[in-house]
Amino acid sequence: MPDRETPGDDPSEKSGDLFANLPTPSHSAPRVDSAPPAPGSRRARREAAQSPGQAEQSTPPEPSTLPESSTLPESSSRTDQMPESAEAVEPTPATPAAAKSPANSLDDLFASEHEQDNETGTKGRKKKRRTGCLVALIIVLALIGGVVAGGVWVMNTYGEQVNDIFGWGEPKDWEPGMATGEAIVTIRSGDTGSPVSTALYEAGVTKTENVFYDYLVENDPSFTFYPGVYSLQKKMTAAAALEALGNPENKMENSVSIPEGGTVESSLPVIAESIGIPIEDLEAAAADPSTFGVEADSLEGWLFPAVYTFDPDADATQIIQRMVDRTRQSLESAGVEAGDEQRVLTIASIIQREGRLDDFPKVSRVIQNRLDDGMKLQMDSTSQYGYGELHAGKLSTSKEAQNDDNPWNTYVHVGLPKGPIANPSDAAIDAAIHPVDGPWFYFVTINPSTGETVFSVTYSEHEKAVATWIEWCSENPDQGC
Repeated sequence: MPDRETPGDDPSEKSGDLFANLPTPSHSAPRVDSAPPAPGSRRARREAAQSPGQAEQSTPPEPSTLPESSTLPESSSRTDQMPESAEAVEPTPATPAAAKSPANSLDDLFASEHEQDNETGTKGRKKKRRTGCLVALIIVLALIGGVVAGGVWVMNTYGEQVNDIFGWGEPKDWEPGMATGEAIVTIRSGDTGSPVSTALYEAGVTKTENVFYDYLVENDPSFTFYPGVYSLQKKMTAAAALEALGNPENKMENSVSIPEGGTVESSLPVIAESIGIPIEDLEAAAADPSTFGVEADSLEGWLFPAVYTFDPDADATQIIQRMVDRTRQSLESAGVEAGDEQRVLTIASIIQREGRLDDFPKVSRVIQNRLDDGMKLQMDSTSQYGYGELHAGKLSTSKEAQNDDNPWNTYVHVGLPKGPIANPSDAAIDAAIHPVDGPWFYFVTINPSTGETVFSVTYSEHEKAVATWIEWCSENPDQGC
């Protein structure tokens, strides 16, 4: 450090002495490289990027302004090129133009290092980071997808149980005060809580099939059901339905409900029990169809399914005549021509036993397509009827029934069976004469609990649907497959 200036000292002399006493530059001090940069080098690219103005500003000062020993070349702006002896030199203040040179060199330093990183390692590291992020994202999405898929499977399989546990979903019972209209429910001899609960649900009284049974078990398991026809309301609570069934005023006297798809064999006992008429009287009256104007060997298909109320003194013939007349009314309303009644009732009875209400017109089309093509109908219901196992509670037909040679077995005989096999409803009769357009030759109910039915054009398509039905049966061994 120079001595502090005192009055009378000559500043120029002091300045001269200062520069005169500077040490001789070491051989390791940086030198100005006046050679042009090598083509393609970073120095060449850096100098090319500089504007003319920047090049002028970065030009080192004249020797008269800055000593040679303190002059730094551009390449010396990198700290790893600065020798220790040069760091110890304290240069004189630079002019404004020279002062910009270190700043430019510092920018160039970081720019060149950034450029080097991009040329070497940064791209690789960024690429690795991107790849790692992508893999992580895929794993996260896979985990989320697995959770969602698992949740869907659980809800599809155990949705009802989950809803019961957490209280989700729709209530199983109607709210009080919603009851309206009229619903007719028939209780048969020997019926217990479970079949009565189902009958109430099918009649539109209760909201779900088991809500009445569950309420009964919890609140009055010893309740006694009396056979008969009851007039209730739709949308009743389970509690209100139970109370109504225990009220004798709701039991309709001399009334009977004939179910859709029933037969003469299953209907006559219901009539006898509901009205209190001897079963022998009914069987004797039904033995001669001509008494009722029916030109057939049997009254099968002619006992129209409905709710009837008779006079207390009505006899067996009057009771049966009332049902036959109701069948004629349905045939006339559907536009069935005289003389064609037995054929239409035969088709309608198959439709009634084979399909659900929404599928009646399509089942009718399959029957008509097979008849037109000369194919066997191969309807399970007809072979079951002919073999006597229609009411056996089985969904499929036994091998014995399929191979039995009787006039109702459409697995053996081509065309329609000998006659009707059940009591068809208005909807089934209408579908018999108005089949929907379609190319189907096959159908199978793949889910008997819901009635879901698949209609197919080719046999290969039908085989796939049958496989689905077989799978359902294997998963529901108690459903009578």
